[in-house]
Amino acid sequence: MVRSEYQENMEEKKERAILVAVQLPNRPDAGPLLRELEELAETAGAEVVATMVQPKDRIDPGTYLGSGKLEELRLLVLSEQADCVITDDELSPAQQKNLERELDVKVLDRTGVILDIFAAHARTSEGKLQVELAQLRYNLSRLSGQGTALSRLGGGIGTRGPGEKKLEQDRRAVRTRIGQLRRELEDVVTHRELNRKERKKKGVPVAAIVGYTNAGKSTLLNALTDAGILAEDKLFATLDTTTRAYMLPGKQQILLTDTVGFIRKLPTELIRAFRSTLEEAAFADYLIHVVDASDPEWETYRKTVYETLDLLEIREKPVLTVFNKMDLVEGETHFIDDRAEKTVRISAKEKQGLEQLEEALSEILREGKKKLDVILPFSEMSRLSEVREKGELIREEYLAEGVAVEAYVPTELFMRISKSLNNSI
Repeated sequence: MVRSEYQENMEEKKERAILVAVQLPNRPDAGPLLRELEELAETAGAEVVATMVQPKDRIDPGTYLGSGKLEELRLLVLSEQADCVITDDELSPAQQKNLERELDVKVLDRTGVILDIFAAHARTSEGKLQVELAQLRYNLSRLSGQGTALSRLGGGIGTRGPGEKKLEQDRRAVRTRIGQLRRELEDVVTHRELNRKERKKKGVPVAAIVGYTNAGKSTLLNALTDAGILAEDKLFATLDTTTRAYMLPGKQQILLTDTVGFIRKLPTELIRAFRSTLEEAAFADYLIHVVDASDPEWETYRKTVYETLDLLEIREKPVLTVFNKMDLVEGETHFIDDRAEKTVRISAKEKQGLEQLEEALSEILREGKKKLDVILPFSEMSRLSEVREKGELIREEYLAEGVAVEAYVPTELFMRISKSLNNSI
């Protein structure tokens, strides 16, 4: 299980880290990638003391860097008195072992750092199970010959989660634990699916809030529903899914579900472990895509979100893109999203533009509904309750012969009311 010493470890003296990336010809500039890796390292509790980029045609299969650059890195580790080196690419077990031997310090890759952050931030039992499963799968191939290395690490980044003791066990024991975790998570998935079926039965639409990590998804949910979710200006501040009911101005109820943030090079193990959580977006009726408009890399991050959604085979959902943090944007900027039905500009923190967001969301919800304009006899008052619960009630007026109702309702409800009134609407 996830150890309780996380907070103690995070409060210890910060490790001095050097960040390293290989700039391949077909890759984007390594600068933004290293800035993001620096944020990840700082979130994990490290102090970044230096960075290094090597332009190279291909990554060295044995040591990640070329021999000359590796010697330069070894001297940099000594001069900066670094405690660890973090690479922007995922390392093979052999690369990690060779680098640690050459540099004589702990070596982590981007995946290891992200897993460490997830281990520190998981709060619910499901989140902890998912993190442990991802870490064990990731470390399974790294167990051979690492007993000494793991004992030498002693603490800090990369050692949170299952803990050194568990990772020093033989492969069979780890595989047994992986099987146990998968069974426990299957129970969680079954419970989640029952909840989804119950929501579907009630006919209340669901919108999943998706976006790049730290775009402001939790802040938006808090602004709309007073959900009280932890919302900090750091990567992966919240991991656990939260669903809250929200009443739009037209009395249309909708369920809003926060999801874990996406990131470039999201580790495969995390996608596998958190698939049940990420699938909240797959089962939602609509997507609210939150983009940090104040970040110069917003367009790259927007594309990363869609690439991740495509990976999860989530392609046909109506999308409302919310350009957030507009209070931090200076000058005129042209914000577009060609995959969205509508876009709005807001500041969730300052609660600016929320009315426009509500109106845009209402319009998207109406697109899948029929306009109902009838007089319901008092004998059919139960239908009015359904309209209120499942549709957007525009007007209700009590008359002598019944209630005049104007609303946007799901097609299925429209047909049932039409049939019960024996009237061609």
